[in-house]
Amino acid sequence: MIIKPRIRGFVCITAHPEGCAAKVAHEIAVARAAKQAGGPKRVLVIGASTGYGLSTRIAAAFGHEAATFGVFFERPSMKGKPASAGWYNSVAFEKAAHAEGLYAKSINGDAFSNEIKAQTIETLKADLGQVDLVVYSLASPRRTDPKDGETYKSCLKPTEGSYHNRSLDTDKGEVTEVTIEPATQEEIDHTVKVMGGEDWELWMQALAEADCLAEGAKSVAYSYIGPEITWPVYTNGTIGAAKKDVERAAAAISTAHRCEAYVAVNKAVVTQASSAIPVVPLYISILFKIMKAKGTHEDCIEQMVRLLNERLYRADNAAPELDDTGRIRIDDWEMDPTVQAEIAAIWPGIDSANLRERSDFDGYQANFLNLFGFGLPSVDYEAEAEVDLPLPSAGQ
Repeated sequence: MIIKPRIRGFVCITAHPEGCAAKVAHEIAVARAAKQAGGPKRVLVIGASTGYGLSTRIAAAFGHEAATFGVFFERPSMKGKPASAGWYNSVAFEKAAHAEGLYAKSINGDAFSNEIKAQTIETLKADLGQVDLVVYSLASPRRTDPKDGETYKSCLKPTEGSYHNRSLDTDKGEVTEVTIEPATQEEIDHTVKVMGGEDWELWMQALAEADCLAEGAKSVAYSYIGPEITWPVYTNGTIGAAKKDVERAAAAISTAHRCEAYVAVNKAVVTQASSAIPVVPLYISILFKIMKAKGTHEDCIEQMVRLLNERLYRADNAAPELDDTGRIRIDDWEMDPTVQAEIAAIWPGIDSANLRERSDFDGYQANFLNLFGFGLPSVDYEAEAEVDLPLPSAGQ
């Protein structure tokens, strides 16, 4: 069938298999170009199908020749309709990895459940024995707690009063104003339940009890801080409360399982998750323009190559450099004072009329479409595309 992008708000409900494969191929080329000796060799990625999780899997496999096992929850093709972008990304990744003789298997299911944890551990014990890196990169709007069976939902709200600021209607390309009312304590607690560190701890406990963690194993989860203009709705909001709990979990995991567990603070990039956060798309559009002009712009894959090559697995075998709260900072180029000063100067005067002049909104839109396999120059979008693609490892 011929597949076109169908966008609803901050989500594209269609995905192009060949476009997703082209995007994965680009990330593989970036990882190959930065190939480095050492590094992880047996990697579990929880949340492996999109964004930073996918890019970490690619960086480990094609930058360090690592065997990788991925866990994700994606929609395969049904009744002739396209699968989700994450499904096509994973199909393309596995095909490329297998073509180079690399171990790559995946499980599609709810990573929060005990069943998926058990299935993952069973396969790891049979195939790899132990893993030396565990990447926790889940970004889900809801979680069913396996202990009580209750489903919790996260929200994007401030916690200290209502928040008003500029935002961006990405559908219309218009700078708007947004006001967000504060979260209730229940909403804060539920967001921590979904996006905090509890499930990361459960994964690491299950892996440790099954003797699936190699001696000297490392684990990393991802976070974001960003500039002060976004703090009320992010760092000091419900999501920020959840990320603080992730930092708590890192310390607990390091103590309980003799595993080096870190939180990596990443740069702002266009992902399905970031597109949903008010204010952030406008900030990203301005940020892209400035960082591209300075030659310091990075997407997910460049960030994850730098994380593995320069922070988690340094050539001199030194421990990662940490900030004063124990986090790895891969957002250092974004948070450069000169970059932030330029954003602060642009922010008050940007409007719908000068949006494209004073920001890289076109680049933002292009990146958004790329997430779903659209807008890639090497793909013929007028040609018929096969949508029913099986996951290669499903038949193994």
